[in-house]
Order: sequence, then structure tokens, then C-alpha cells
Amino acid sequence: MLQIHGLTITHKKDLRIILQDFQLALKDGDKAVIIGEEGNGKSTLMKWIYRPELVEDYAECEGRRIAGSERLGYLPQEMPEQDKEKTVYEFFSEEERFFDQSPKDFAEYARNFQLDHGFFYSDQRMGSLSGGEKIKAQLIRLLMQEPTVLLLDEPSNDIDIVTLELLERIIRDWNHIVLYISHDETLIEHTANKIVHMEQIQRKRQCRYAVFQMSYSQYVSERLHRFEKQEQKALSDRREKEIRDEKQRRIYQSVEHAQNVISRQNPAGGRLLKKKMHAVKSMERRFEKEDAAMTALPEQEEAIFFKLGEKQAAIPAGKMVLEYELATLDTPDGTRPLSKNLFLRVKGPEKICIVGTNGSGKTTLLKKIAGQLLNRTDLHAEYMPQNYDELLMLDQTPVDYLDTSGDKEEQTRIRTYLGSLKFTSDEMDHPIRELSGGQKAKVLLLHMSLSKANVLILDEPTRNFSPLSGPVIRKMIREFPGAVISISHDRTYIEEVCDTVYELTAEGLIRSR
Repeated sequence: MLQIHGLTITHKKDLRIILQDFQLALKDGDKAVIIGEEGNGKSTLMKWIYRPELVEDYAECEGRRIAGSERLGYLPQEMPEQDKEKTVYEFFSEEERFFDQSPKDFAEYARNFQLDHGFFYSDQRMGSLSGGEKIKAQLIRLLMQEPTVLLLDEPSNDIDIVTLELLERIIRDWNHIVLYISHDETLIEHTANKIVHMEQIQRKRQCRYAVFQMSYSQYVSERLHRFEKQEQKALSDRREKEIRDEKQRRIYQSVEHAQNVISRQNPAGGRLLKKKMHAVKSMERRFEKEDAAMTALPEQEEAIFFKLGEKQAAIPAGKMVLEYELATLDTPDGTRPLSKNLFLRVKGPEKICIVGTNGSGKTTLLKKIAGQLLNRTDLHAEYMPQNYDELLMLDQTPVDYLDTSGDKEEQTRIRTYLGSLKFTSDEMDHPIRELSGGQKAKVLLLHMSLSKANVLILDEPTRNFSPLSGPVIRKMIREFPGAVISISHDRTYIEEVCDTVYELTAEGLIRSR
């Protein structure tokens, strides 16, 4: 069993409490998912559970973790920089149990994760692997450790759909404890039987959490029902209060008027009115106590509010956005061919998605497409890479990055937009490098909106958004009046947003929908 008692986490920089008096007990068979908006401290909690010293640089933590004989295995959200410099073989050989694996074990890992049999002994640098290949390598090494507790921070990021389905089976079939963070609603719905929801309400001035033993869809439904029921009760209480207060006000005014006009020759009547006024004021004090216990209006951390693109971003249905041909697609270093005879046509406000196995060259292809579209003068294209740091100025604040004019009015407008994306005033003035992945994605999306682009090129656009923000992001991209060319493994995004889906294979782009 894994237990956490009385954990409070405080951010050192702005002294914001991101978790208070947190209690959690997990037993074999629990598949618990941590959900919440970006920047709420989910990864910090996961790191602390695995190894408290991982968060000492930026967070103060008080609480107890009781792991007993459990063996904790941890998959970080981002691969450590030192691991990126290692070869694949060096990365695996650092795990003692790597040398205990049989050829049959390696063959099974390779088959399940769609990897070449020689992958484990490759001299390719870990940093040069695709995003999905990095996740696969880390997952395999983690499984070799034979942990009893899987701590997974965004395991679904960047992996292809086949591996996503494998990940679902691994989580579902795990006999021990799984605690994971994910933004993939389909994965969560298919695997989680316990929900840990971290929230920041009152503009991130107050934190709260909830733990429920149920599926995600059941949690969402019951949460909505609880809020609606509480809201109805709170509104009913307030209506009754208004009727009661109005009645009380009339009685008070009546007694007060009677006191003002009563004759001094009627002392008995004066004493009676004085008693009545005393009773009225006593009733007023009783009502104040009742009001303090009145049902509160429900508060919840709202999903982001945002619109991407105005009417001027619209593209006519007949406009040819892209006719792209490429004889051969090679790896970025040019050492290996990935695909051939590629052709892609995009017309009007079409929403295109490219899928394919990890390492098939999707990101490499999208970068080439972006290079062509970004140089067009008859269109205004914007590109969101898989690695946000390629475009963001990490030492700038979000406001400075988005402000192109230096005008005070423009800065005020940007701060308003960032506020609608749930940034606090402090976060608006933090260097971008200190923001979470989801917050960085929000900055890039806002940049795209402010730029008045009419073509968006998006590499995994939903990968860092919470399940609660996911529907908003999908709606925003679906309603964008321009064209969208994207890569995604998010099954919900593909279903709800994309008009046309192509699979990138060794033989080219094959339309699958």
C-alpha cells in the first residue's frame, strides 16, 4: 500500500499553496489518475511521491509518505537532459535488470512497442529519438525494473495510437498500483478507477482536491450533478432569504414608525413597542447566524475561455492552401529514408490530421510543410512545434513575448487574454521557462490568435491540456475559420476536429478517413 498523509506543498517563489493537507491511500488494483488544469502542481505531487528531493529547489513540502515494501517506478514528463546525451544502449545498460533480459524478452518488448530488434543496442543518441520513441524507451526500462507502483507523468504524450492501446492494456492489467497523470480522455476513461482532482479556485488563491473511487465519465457526470444540485439549493436559499429579509424590513419599519409617532402619554404602549423592537433585532441576529450556514454557491475551476481566430482568418472554400509533393522523406540527419512519393493537398478551411507510428517521420514532414507555408505571402501561417521551446523566448515573461508594440494599452489587452487562460498576475510576470507545458502551449496559441493567422500547423496541439480544457481546445480548433494541418495521436481530437486523416507510411501518405 502507498499512503500520503497531511501533505502541503507551497511554491517558494510566490508562496502559493498548491496542495493542502492532502490525504491519499492506494492499494493493489487501484488505477488512479491525477487531473487538473495546467500549472496546478500535478507533476510536483508526482515527483514528491517518487523522490521528495526532486522538488526541493522550488517547493516547500510538509507531509508523510509511507511506501512500506513497495518499489516505486517513475516516468517523468520530460526526459532529463543528461539522458538525452546517452546512446540508446547506454540508457538501457544503466538499468541492472537489463542484463537479466533474455532474447525472448527483448523480442517481446520490440514486438509490443513496434521497435526494431536492434533498438536496445543502438548507438543513436536518446535526444535524437522521436518524442514517441523516447517515451517507449523510458517505459520499457521502467518495466524492466519490475516496480510494484507505477508513477507515470503524461505517459500518453507523443506515443502512436497502437502504443496508446498497449499502454491501456499495461495499466488495466497491472496487478499492483498505478498512479498517473494524463490529458488523454480516452485513456483515462478506459483505465482509471480512481480520480484525484486538484483544483485552484478564486483565481488560484485557494487550492482544494477531491478523491473519488469511480470511472472518469462517472466522475464528470456526478460532479456536474453535485454542482447543479448545490447551485439550485444555494439559489433557493437566497430567494427565501430575500423574501424573509423583505418581511423583516417591513416589520422593522412598522415598529420604528410606531415608536416615532406614539404619544408620550402612552408609556405602556411605548414599553410594548420597545419589546417588539428588541424581538425584531433579536430575530435579525438569528437570521445572520442562519445566513452564515447558508448553502454556498458552488465554486469550480473553470476550463479556459478562448477563441482562436477572427472572421478575417477565414479562407474561401475554393482557396488552394497547399499542394505539397516530396519524392523522399529522410531522417533529419539524412542517414535513413522514412517515406517516399508523398503528396498532400489542402483546400479551403480544411482540418487535416496526419497519424502514423512513432519514428515514421510525421514531425519531420510537418516541419518541411511549415517551412513552405511560413514563406507564403498570400497566406499567414503559424506553426506550433512539438517542442515549444523551439519558438518561445524562455527568459521573457508571457506578456513580453506576446507584446509586439510596447504600447501600454496592448499590454493591458494581453494581460486580459492571459487572465482568460487562467494565468495569475504572478504567472504573467514569471519567465516562460518556469511555466508548465500546458501554460507554454497557451502562450503559443494566444500568439497565433493575436497574429491573425489563417493557417495553423500544429504538432500534437492537445498533448499538454487537461481533460477539462481538452473540450475547449478541440472546439476552438474545430471552429477556427482557417485551415489546420496537424499531427495527433489524441483519438478524441481526431474524431471531433479533423475532416481528413492521412497515415504516414513508408510508401507515402495514405488517406484513412
